[in-house]
Amino acid sequence: MILHITTHSDWEKARVNGEYTAPSLNSDGFIHWSTLKQTVDTANLFFKGQNGLVLLCIDETKLKSKCKFEAPAGAGVNQHDLRADKLFPHIYGPINTMAVIKVLDFPLNEKGIFELPKELITGTV
Repeated sequence: MILHITTHSDWEKARVNGEYTAPSLNSDGFIHWSTLKQTVDTANLFFKGQNGLVLLCIDETKLKSKCKFEAPAGAGVNQHDLRADKLFPHIYGPINTMAVIKVLDFPLNEKGIFELPKELITGTV
C-alpha cells in the first residue's frame, strides 16, 4: 500500500470524475506518493500547518497507471545507490479511483504536527 496526501475537496472532485490527478502530474510528469514509513515526514515537510487533508491509500495492483519507486526529485544521487526504503513511489498518470482502497482523515495533532492515523498503525486498513 502506498499513500498520497491531498485535500478533502480534491478527493471529492476525483470521486466525481472517476480519477485523481495532482498538479505534479503536469509539472513533474508524475504524482508524488509515499510509503507508510515516509508519509509523516513528507506531511510535516510539505504540508506543515495545513488542515483539511486526507490520506489516499492505494492498492498498487489495482492501478491503471505505471508506478515506479525512484529517488526523490532533486536528490542529486544515483538511484542505484539508494536503499529501497529511501525510494518514493511515483505514479505516471491519473489514479483510477477504484485503486483507492481507503481514504483517511489526516489532521494535525494538538502540537500542530502530523501523525499516522491509528488505522495505519494497527494495520486495520
